[in-house]
Formats: sequence, structure tokens, C-alpha cells
Amino acid sequence: MMAAVTSTAVLRASGSLFGLAYGDALGKPTEFLTVADIQRRYGPTGPRELTGDPALVTDDTQMALAVGWALHEAPTFTPDAVEPLLRRRFVAWSVSPDNNRAPGMTCLRACADLDRGLRWQQATVAGSKGCGANMRVTPVGLLDVDLDTMAGLAQLQAGLTHGHATGLAASELTAYAVVALRGGLTLPELPAILTERAHSQRQVYRQDWLGDLWRRPGVDTPEEFIAHGWDECLAALRRLTTALRAPDDGGDPCRATGQGWVAEEALATALYCAVRHADDPVAALARGARTAGDSDSIAALAGAFVGAATGMAAWPSEWAERIEYADQLATLGESWD
Repeated sequence: MMAAVTSTAVLRASGSLFGLAYGDALGKPTEFLTVADIQRRYGPTGPRELTGDPALVTDDTQMALAVGWALHEAPTFTPDAVEPLLRRRFVAWSVSPDNNRAPGMTCLRACADLDRGLRWQQATVAGSKGCGANMRVTPVGLLDVDLDTMAGLAQLQAGLTHGHATGLAASELTAYAVVALRGGLTLPELPAILTERAHSQRQVYRQDWLGDLWRRPGVDTPEEFIAHGWDECLAALRRLTTALRAPDDGGDPCRATGQGWVAEEALATALYCAVRHADDPVAALARGARTAGDSDSIAALAGAFVGAATGMAAWPSEWAERIEYADQLATLGESWD
């Protein structure tokens, strides 16, 4: 049973939002490098200091802010109210001159069709389960809403660009992880709680939120469609549980839980980093950034998880003034704290 959301003095919403941005910034220069290259450049523990003033982030933080602002603006958390706001924010991001951080082609393609006015179920890239579905979803977990609304919001924001069932399920699990941590669950308890959630939701298709997204060649029912996504997430969680039971060899967690280019692997590998370094938040970011996979997304999600568990006290105080988009992160964090 999760506890009620803790005192605002802990600043868990701010801790999660800033943690995501910090991880993103640390992982930005290490993406596409080998672990050996990263260690030669930053030492055996990987990058532990922000560089630049401001320290630049990637499209991961930019799109998380787009989700955050859409939620902040929503008069009510219903599909009809939220979808146009997400669409507007995603399209604005896609054409912004600041969208120069090697954005994913899935997001760009879907946003172009959203801009043309297509129904989002047609605009989405139906076969994509890339980590763009869940790298941006953590603000959903910061809302004080019931779990059904949380799940609908998480899957809707994913579905606008990534229509694969695994992207939907992984996004819901990512947001649920933030809810659980913000409510007082500890990081080591998280894999088991997420596994329970995945089993309980395996055949739950959220028709009110997703409409006819499930209709694909060879798929007979919405329950069949969504179960495939949950099954892939459960497989990733099993790999994570196995990896955490073994001694930590200090190596690249991608070898056990995947490189993070797809949604369920980004979730599992970020959780590995967060759980292994629950007592050293900066080390969790550095571990995520010191991978051969999608380092910025892995480190960003690890930061969102650790920040939700620990609050702003997790992070060096001077970082808050140096990270790009600090004012937006602070405003959203304060509104949800």
C-alpha cells in the first residue's frame, strides 16, 4: 500500500523535474560513445559535473516540459481537454528553433501530421515503441489524480507520437513509478510494485483515452493489442529483477537490461541505475550516462526517479541555477509541490 503524498517540504516534484534535466544534461555528451570512450573522457565513474552555463539538455527535457505545460494548462484531465493541449505543445516544439538537439524521427514525423490536423490515431507512428514515448512522461506522475486518470494521461501523451502498445504500457509504468516514489515507496521496492501493476493492467485497454488506436492488421481485439505491450514490459522487468539480484560488477547495465532505444528498455535500465545508486543520486545519473546505449534518456529517467524519491535535496544546490530551462522547471515544480 502506497503512503499518501509526503510533505511539500521534501519538494519531490521539483526534485523529479530537475533530476530529469540533470540526467539529460550529463548524458547528452556521452550518447553514441562506448563505455571505454566515456571512461577515458570522464574517469571510471562517468560524468558527475554539469558543464556549460547553462548546461544544455536534449529533446528529452524539452518534450517533458511540453507535457508538463500541457498538463499545467488543462482545465480538467479528460481526453478532450488534454489532447489539443498536448498536440499544440508538441507541434510548437517540433518547429521551434531550439529543436536542434538531434530529435527523434518518430516524434518529428508524428508532429508533422499532427500539425496537418490529422486525428492523432492517424498521425502517430503506429509501429514505434521508441523511448520518446516515456522519456517525457514523468510529469504525469506528479499530478494528484486517481490512477485511472494517471494511466490514461500517460498512454495518451505516448500515443500521439508512438502508437505501439509497448510504448503505451512503458509510459504508464514510468509515470506510475513516479507516483509510487512520490508517495513514499523506496527505490528497491519499485521493480516488484511495477511488476504487480503490469500484471493487473495486462488486458486493460483504455478506450476512452485511446479510441480506435488498437485497430491493426492481424489484431482481433483491443485486449490482444494492449496485452502484447504489457508482456514486453514484463519481460524487461524480469531482466531487471535478475540483474539486481546479481552482484553489481560496475559495468554497463545495458548488457543486462537493454540499451534503452526502445521504451521498455529505457525504463528497465534507468531503474537499474536508480536502484543500484539509491543512496548516491549523482552516481545514479552518472551510471546512466556511462552506458553504451541511449545515455541521455536513461540518465534522465534515472534522475526523475531518484528525484521523486528524495526531492531537491538529492541534487547539488548550485545546479539549479545552471541547468537550461531552470525557470520553467522551477515554475512547474513549485506548482506541483
